[in-house]
Amino acid sequence: MPSFDVVSEVDKQVLTNTVDQANRLIGNRFDFKGVDAEFTRSEYEVFLRADAELQINQMLDILKSTLHKNGVDIRCLEEGKLEQSGKQVKTQVTVRTGLDQDLARKVVKMIKDAKLKVQSQIQGDQVRVTGKKRDDLQTAIALLKGADIDMPLQYNNFRD
Repeated sequence: MPSFDVVSEVDKQVLTNTVDQANRLIGNRFDFKGVDAEFTRSEYEVFLRADAELQINQMLDILKSTLHKNGVDIRCLEEGKLEQSGKQVKTQVTVRTGLDQDLARKVVKMIKDAKLKVQSQIQGDQVRVTGKKRDDLQTAIALLKGADIDMPLQYNNFRD
C-alpha cells in the first residue's frame, strides 16, 4: 500500500554551514568592523550577540538571507526577545523542527475534510499518509502544498 510521511525538519549540517557563512559575512562587512558580534549554534538554536540592537537586526537579516540561500525555509524560525546584558545585546533564534501536535492534527483534519481516498495518522512528530493509489497520495501532497500552514513541510519516505 503506497504511503508517504509529512515532516518538517532542517538538516543540522546545513544549519552549521549557514551559521559559519553568516559569521564570515559579518566579519567582512564594513559596518561590523571593530564590533564584537557573533553567531553561535547549539543543536537547533542560534544565538546572536552584538553591541547594539540595530546590529542584532542586521544580523537577523543576514541569518535569514543565508538560510534562504542554503535552501532552508525561514518560516521555521522563531525569534526570541532581545536581552540587554552590560554593553552587549543578545537574542536567540530557535529553528523549529518536527510537527507539534496541533499542527499534526490540523494536517490530518485538512486531509480528512478534502474527502480524499487516503488515511492519515499522527506518528510522533510526523504524519503518515497511506492510500491505495499513488494518484491519491499525489493529490494529498498538492493539497498540503497549497494550504496556508505556518511551517515548511517536506514529503519523504514515499513508498509504492
